[in-house]
Amino acid sequence: MLAKLSAKNQLTLPKRVVEALGSPAYFQVHVEEGRIVLTPAWPGVADTVRRRLGEHRITDADVAEAVAWARRKP
Repeated sequence: MLAKLSAKNQLTLPKRVVEALGSPAYFQVHVEEGRIVLTPAWPGVADTVRRRLGEHRITDADVAEAVAWARRKP
């Protein structure tokens, strides 16, 4: 499938591709080995997670500590 870049740097993705991904409205974009990589992003999801963590009194510091623990090498 092809996607055309407009004069205003807008890219229209094929409908089949977007639907296959669950029709996201946003994408994270980065360049990897000379390729443009689009990853579906769901911005509202992060807010929901933060709210639920707050309900359980889990702080940003708690999350940072858990991530640091998980990244430790055995």
